[in-house]
Amino acid sequence: MPIIRPSSYRPPLFFKNGHFQTIYPNVFRRVKGVTYLRQRMKTPDDDFLDLDWSPAGACRLALLAHGLEGNSTRPYILGMVRALNRRGWDAVVWNFRGCSGEPNQKVRFYHSGDTQDLHTVLTYVLQDGCYEKLALIGFSLGGNVVLKHLGEQARQLNPKVRACVAFSVPCDLASSALKMGNPENTFYMKRFMRLLHEKIRAKMRLFPGRIDDREFHRIRSFKEFDEHYTAPLHGFTSAENYWEKASSKPFLAHIAIPTLLVNALDDPFLAPPCYPYQESLSNPCLFLETPEAGGHVGFVSFLGSGEYWSESRTIEFLDAHV
Repeated sequence: MPIIRPSSYRPPLFFKNGHFQTIYPNVFRRVKGVTYLRQRMKTPDDDFLDLDWSPAGACRLALLAHGLEGNSTRPYILGMVRALNRRGWDAVVWNFRGCSGEPNQKVRFYHSGDTQDLHTVLTYVLQDGCYEKLALIGFSLGGNVVLKHLGEQARQLNPKVRACVAFSVPCDLASSALKMGNPENTFYMKRFMRLLHEKIRAKMRLFPGRIDDREFHRIRSFKEFDEHYTAPLHGFTSAENYWEKASSKPFLAHIAIPTLLVNALDDPFLAPPCYPYQESLSNPCLFLETPEAGGHVGFVSFLGSGEYWSESRTIEFLDAHV
């Protein structure tokens, strides 16, 4: 039975609050020892993606996908890269379109179900045959993308892709978006809207007349943002249509490689449908772990190595299944 109970995560004293777990690493965590080599790759639609490599001289590679408005410099990404390098893994971080410090060259940017870019990146990093094995690691929005891709491509997946680990995944986008509209999440929504507004303004400078922010001051929720921007820019008819098409939950049953999904029960971003117990029970490849604590991409630990539990748990799972 692939539901893992109990979870091995035990939060430190004073870290049993999901909001504190979510906020603390972003404000206070500093990860040292990671140096990137940047590589720019072209996409089939004449845009670009920036990949940040952290090699360790290995023949196995981990591809990391960050969360909404994240990038390769977020503490949770740096911590995971460092842990992988220490255990003999090369790592590469895929910065989503417009998230690497430079606006991308199309009006569109990225979204929660954009698996085509992931397919492009996977093909690119495996094309020269340097790596015998590859693992996918995703966080939040990036976790939704990698899980959806594994379900979509179950029969055509490159055999070098051996395992996946995903944390804090809103696999049911509709329920997560609605929960983020609750008053207790106002702090997070204001931050996300500020970052997304900056992105829209950058697009306006590149594509005058094709995108505007005249109504942005009225946007207070993901539903409103997705209705006004995400859906029309990426070919969806509405926010609800986007959430339905981009959610990874309907694809979980098809995943055919060992996959660990870790969603904390106190995650302020996730609603009950984001805990896919039934899907895990019916798919021997999908391991679901739901710690009582951990927040959203938190899982704080104060170990001598400087690693968080999420990082050591990832290595443990990869050691067992790759």
